[in-house]
Amino acid sequence: MRIEIFSDVICPWCFIGKRRFETAISRLRDRGVDVEVDYSFRPFQLDPTAPTDSPTPAKDAYAKKFGGPERAAEILDHVTSVAAQDNITFNMDIAVRANTFLAHRLLSFSLKQYGAAVQIPLKERIMDAYFTDGKNIADIDVLVDCAESVGIDRTKALTFLSSNELVDEVRAEIAEASDYGVTAVPTFIINGQWSVPGAQDIEMFERIIERILEKT
Repeated sequence: MRIEIFSDVICPWCFIGKRRFETAISRLRDRGVDVEVDYSFRPFQLDPTAPTDSPTPAKDAYAKKFGGPERAAEILDHVTSVAAQDNITFNMDIAVRANTFLAHRLLSFSLKQYGAAVQIPLKERIMDAYFTDGKNIADIDVLVDCAESVGIDRTKALTFLSSNELVDEVRAEIAEASDYGVTAVPTFIINGQWSVPGAQDIEMFERIIERILEKT
């Protein structure tokens, strides 16, 4: 089973959806279901106009988008509570919103050079940096630290991020999301045929995967 997951590294439901999806796979295997899943992450930008050099508090961005600080606080409190149920720590009071294009380039580089076995933990580490550690994930040094933490050579990561390599390719991948009908993330594209939108419950992911297995 081939699954491509369109997501953004600053999307809280993408982090929650990733964790639930992976938990569902683990549970199915624990039940003896033969699940062979090849999955990786594709780029999507919630805010491609976000600045690359002047990060702002994420809570301010939410306030601007959702009609003020009070409503933003309610939304962030809710999503933080949901994340905690899936063993994810959100510290949205220190999170800083920044442009995610550079992070997507690094994720694309990791997939092409090292495969999904490295891209998947890198995705998790970048999300941890944003949601938990309050790091600026548009900063090259932060991304290089993330890359090094999952076994990518620091010099290679720095050289890549300092270049224009894969810029056009990642822009094309982001544009390609519309070809799949992706308008919100996370969206799980299964075998290039089925689209599953949103951070489904673990049990729903289990049912979906079992249903697909029956059809293939």
